[in-house]
Order: sequence, then C-alpha cells, then structure tokens
Amino acid sequence: MIDGLPRREREVFERLCGLGEATAASVRVALSDPLSDSAVRTLLKRLEERGLVARDTGPSGFVYRPVPGAATVAAGALRRMVDTFFAGSAAGAATALLGMSGPLSPEEIAALERLLDAAREPEQ
Repeated sequence: MIDGLPRREREVFERLCGLGEATAASVRVALSDPLSDSAVRTLLKRLEERGLVARDTGPSGFVYRPVPGAATVAAGALRRMVDTFFAGSAAGAATALLGMSGPLSPEEIAALERLLDAAREPEQ
C-alpha cells in the first residue's frame, strides 16, 4: 500500500499513523529530520490526493488522519523491516525485539507461548 511512496511521503504517513490524527505542525515535530511547515502540508496534501489521508477541520486548523487501518499499515511496515533487516525471518526479528526489551510480564509470556504453540507444525 505505501511501498511505492517516496521516502518523505512514507515517513510523513507513518508518523501520522503513529499519532492517530494530528495537525501538520504535530507531524512536522514528530519527523526524525523536520521539514518546513509548508513542505509537511504539501506532503499531507499529496497523501490526501492518493486517498491515504483524510482531512477534517479542527479547532486549531486542519486535522489529518490515516485512512487505511493502522493495523494494515503496521503489518506492511513490519513485513518490510523483517524482509530488509532479518532476511525474511520472523523468528530472527522476534529474537532481536525480545533482546531489546526488559523482563516480560506474565501476560506477555503467556501470549508469546500461545503464538509459539499455534506456529508449531503438528507432529507426525
């Protein structure tokens, strides 16, 4: 869905997805390498023209929100990350993520165990 976007449009869209909804100024602040206000507004307008962003009028100006579901965008972004940095290995990515975190809660451990059980191939 967003794979074909230019780098800056994709970054603006991903930041907007992370924020849920935001003004152009809020998106600009969230960027790793901030652009001018007008550049961010231009990129948001392009995304709106592509049908990826909706614009509403809020109390302090325009408020933008991503049109596709955040889960769909997150899944695509995660797939790109796994393909790019972990040679397509979900297990490699999961191992790296778990190595970055602190101790897991009992609920998180139980959720991971359920996913592992579901991923196991049936024994023959």
